[in-house]
Amino acid sequence: MIIGVPKEIKNNENRVALTPAGTQELVKRGHTVYVENSAGAGSGFADEDYVKAGAKMLKTAGEIFSAAEMIIKVKEPIEQEYKLIKKDQLVFTYFHFASHEPLTKAMISSGAVCLAYETVERIDGSLPLLIPMSEVAGRMSIQEGAKYLEKPLKGRGILLGGVPGVKPAKVLILGGGVVGTNAAKIAAGMGADVTIADVNLNRLRYLDDVMPKNVHTVVSNEYTIREMVQDHDLIVGAVLIPGAKAPKLVTRDMLKTMRPGTVLVDVAVDQGGCIETCTPTTHENPTFIIDDVVHYCVANMPGAVPYTSTLALTNATLPYAIRLANQGWQKACQESTELRTGLNVMFGEVVYKGVADAFNLPYTDVKKFL
Repeated sequence: MIIGVPKEIKNNENRVALTPAGTQELVKRGHTVYVENSAGAGSGFADEDYVKAGAKMLKTAGEIFSAAEMIIKVKEPIEQEYKLIKKDQLVFTYFHFASHEPLTKAMISSGAVCLAYETVERIDGSLPLLIPMSEVAGRMSIQEGAKYLEKPLKGRGILLGGVPGVKPAKVLILGGGVVGTNAAKIAAGMGADVTIADVNLNRLRYLDDVMPKNVHTVVSNEYTIREMVQDHDLIVGAVLIPGAKAPKLVTRDMLKTMRPGTVLVDVAVDQGGCIETCTPTTHENPTFIIDDVVHYCVANMPGAVPYTSTLALTNATLPYAIRLANQGWQKACQESTELRTGLNVMFGEVVYKGVADAFNLPYTDVKKFL
């Protein structure tokens, strides 16, 4: 198969979809890998590294998209890339369709086969291609939240872990999944007073067993959230419904009850956000303030630590990319339920129900194409 790796062009997105090591694994199996010039530079991988691994370098994204049967990316295509995607081309990347109607309609029009990292799902319900970036984003949410609690950045001026004689900051994490668990680990390690809210009692029992004593658990509901946001310094939105829009757990009117300088970090912003007032921001302009509350809503948080993120992502995606290349997408998706759940849009039709429901679009069972 001919595989193309374009350079990511989203604002401050320094990750790349394939490392030189991943390239070598595909090349030695007989596949051709085209990599756009300087695609790996932001992650610390030089063009020479890819050449040594067997890749062929091309100068432009247009050449990559034109030559490739399968495009491997990190982030969803942005508007200037829409016209480059060909009918019947397999595009393997994070899409987050349910939060972006123009992207969804553009991919429907393209006639491409869109296989989304974030909805590849194992039988146990885990999301193997979302986990590594959720781990990074969860840990970063506390790192960024701690920074924006500083007074020069309009926060409350509170140190996350406190000091002897002074209480630590209070951190509320909405969601006890991969993002929430990793956020809690870092916040607890920094000495904060941490509470994880989730609707799943079994998950809360597990977290209660494995977390340190400065992490508490509560059942999530509107009443509890409304009470807790009033005295917590950092609130992390870590809710995920695979392939669908995130529910709005923190509403506009709750901001008036928060203390000035409270910081909100919405990791769910890729899927529409679980904080009503959050809209996507960039690493260049990461925050905005409403009612004296600081909002951090960067939609590609792991892009700020691209070396770590690129390695972690390739570790997860490479086995699936190899299978798609070896067998072709159709046979691979017929034989693998995990890959089959990753199919979102195909040949102009929506085949993932969460996406169809988000925009009231017709839904087609994926079996039609398999």
